[in-house]
Amino acid sequence: MYRYFIELAYKGTSYCGWQLQSGSPTIQEKMEDVLRLLLHEPIRLTGAGRTDSGVHAAYFVAHFDSEREALHLDTQLPYKINGLVGKEIAVYRIRSVTPDAHARFDALSRTYLYRIAQTKNPFTIHLAYHLYRPLDMEKMNAAAKILLEFRDFTSFSKLHGNAVTNICNITAACWTKETETGEIHFTITANRFLRNMVRAIVGTMIEIGAEKRSPEDIRRIIAAKNRNEAGSSAPAQGLYLTKIVYPDTLFTDSQKPAYF
Repeated sequence: MYRYFIELAYKGTSYCGWQLQSGSPTIQEKMEDVLRLLLHEPIRLTGAGRTDSGVHAAYFVAHFDSEREALHLDTQLPYKINGLVGKEIAVYRIRSVTPDAHARFDALSRTYLYRIAQTKNPFTIHLAYHLYRPLDMEKMNAAAKILLEFRDFTSFSKLHGNAVTNICNITAACWTKETETGEIHFTITANRFLRNMVRAIVGTMIEIGAEKRSPEDIRRIIAAKNRNEAGSSAPAQGLYLTKIVYPDTLFTDSQKPAYF
């Protein structure tokens, strides 16, 4: 058997997240169906994470095993996959990796982007959170810096989740304003994320930006280790997985990872 990483992107609006769910459309199900059809093998994908319903991925990675050697050299395979997966999924390429490479457990870091649109735009209604109230970005960035001081993010995890540990190492978090669109963007990088973690953080920081809380409240919220202390989760449509970094030693081809 040969192991491969497949790089893709998807618009999550019409899907109930990445991971297989009985009776609900998911990205994993669609991708597996297409790969089985094309490769004539019982393909099972393992994703780098499990994005929630309505969440998007500008860059996502999954691994699978195949009896076919050198699939990464078949330049026509991504085109064939793209012709069958529908308009909301795009496959960029397939990479050859070591037999024990794991799309989830071998990831060194992941980066998420959250988009907030502050003016009405019918073209981004499912691609950003439309919030028209003023937000104090200076206070939101002050709160973002505090995140880097902590490791236990139980207060921002999904209630009754099944994570083995709530420890995460956040290495970057900041708010920026896009000059062309006027959107407010939150970018955060960590070695791992808990389910619903980014949306819970964003929802809490929106309350800080709206002056319903102070930046220092972040310390109290995290110390409480109680999801009820944090704000409501921001809507799914504004969230994007944008980058996943792996050790170079996993790859047996000479390609470089593509980030979009």
